[in-house]
Amino acid sequence: MYVEQLIETVNAKVEELDLVTARKLMEDNIDYLKKNERKLKKNGRELLKFITDSIESGYQHPTRHELAIYNSINSYASKFDVRGLKLLIQGNEQTLLKKAARSYLNGDAKVLLEGLGAISKE
Repeated sequence: MYVEQLIETVNAKVEELDLVTARKLMEDNIDYLKKNERKLKKNGRELLKFITDSIESGYQHPTRHELAIYNSINSYASKFDVRGLKLLIQGNEQTLLKKAARSYLNGDAKVLLEGLGAISKE
């Protein structure tokens, strides 16, 4: 009964476009959902495939602290506050070295950080 209820909840959350809740449910119950993948609707199956691919590739979602750092970097870069940007980078070098860091930075931040040598140019 639990699996049927889980699948029904995941399908409802995906249809409501509440993808954060659906992703959390899928990550917590990935084994059950892999076995019963055919019971998920198409969008749910696609989301499950995306989650399993990201888990297998070793991708780790940023923590709240890392997201706050990215947000602060974007804010300082938008205001062109280089001094504040340098101070923020000083203790958080490892956060910028992660693969996902570039996808969370805005254009201003990417340009400034490349100029400062904090991230590599692509």
